[in-house]
Amino acid sequence: MLNQTDLILLKKGDAVDHFLMIRKCELRTRKDNRGQFLVLEAGDKSTTVNSNMWENFEQVYTGIKCGDIVKINGIMDDYQGIPQIRVGSIRIAAPDDNVTPSDFMARSKRDPDEMKKEFLCRIETISDYKLRMLMSLIFNEKNLERFSTAPAGKSWHHSYIHGLIEHTLEIIKICDLMCDIHPELNRDLLICGAMMHDYGKTEELSYDSFFEYTDKGKLLGHIVIAAMVVNEEVKKIPDFPEELKNCLLHLILSHQGKLEYASPVVPKTVEAIALYQADELSAKVNAYKNAVSSELKNDGRWTKFLSIVSTDLFNHGLTSEIEDEIKKTLFD
Repeated sequence: MLNQTDLILLKKGDAVDHFLMIRKCELRTRKDNRGQFLVLEAGDKSTTVNSNMWENFEQVYTGIKCGDIVKINGIMDDYQGIPQIRVGSIRIAAPDDNVTPSDFMARSKRDPDEMKKEFLCRIETISDYKLRMLMSLIFNEKNLERFSTAPAGKSWHHSYIHGLIEHTLEIIKICDLMCDIHPELNRDLLICGAMMHDYGKTEELSYDSFFEYTDKGKLLGHIVIAAMVVNEEVKKIPDFPEELKNCLLHLILSHQGKLEYASPVVPKTVEAIALYQADELSAKVNAYKNAVSSELKNDGRWTKFLSIVSTDLFNHGLTSEIEDEIKKTLFD
């Protein structure tokens, strides 16, 4: 068990004497074309920090790889307001250091057993017998364990252990609310689409030591993987309605909303539109919230410029002042 200050809490000038996990290690050519330098990304469960080594990096580059745990000594610095580690020395962690990959993997703040219980209870409330049977087949004990452990993404949203089930439960709640507002929506169909929309990430991502895409994930993607699972499992249910199957598959295939976002088709049912927007809301709020907490520059008010959303984000600081009034959430 690690006993060290979270990397995210270190300020410029603080000493770094930390076990960290290597998340990037690559050589790049200097801008003046006079040789190369080593680019490292190393992190703990709180954040990942960049570092460049300009000299004496050859042994480091050949001796470590992504996923390795190392002991780094150095000084916390910054470049254009973005934290960096000025590395003094690096060594591979030894067995008697008593550190494991799980020490460096962020986890959901929600209790995973509570989330699994909530998820199973929601399956039981599906009124359509064939859809309920389908969800029970897919989310058997083994599959639910993987589903409740996996992250929902590699780096952008819910990118931590148990993130996938947390993200899915958020979407289910949003979809349930939309069905309360718009009773014309097919609640059972929409909820099953919410349950299945990112199911393929259990096979798209590996998360034993650090988050990375699997070969299957790169070749097929989580959307196709989930659709294949549904297509196979419905064969086990006699007389499963063809149109119901196609509408459920459409929810999975269209949930990213646009062709340029890797959806094979765009949403063409009202339920598909609802799922797409619910997914966007859950993902964006989580990602922005995490960015504000982890990417703040030294002034503590603005994050660095985030290219993925083409803006920097503002930390208004109001949350702490009203924290006692907003302790309850949808999950309480």
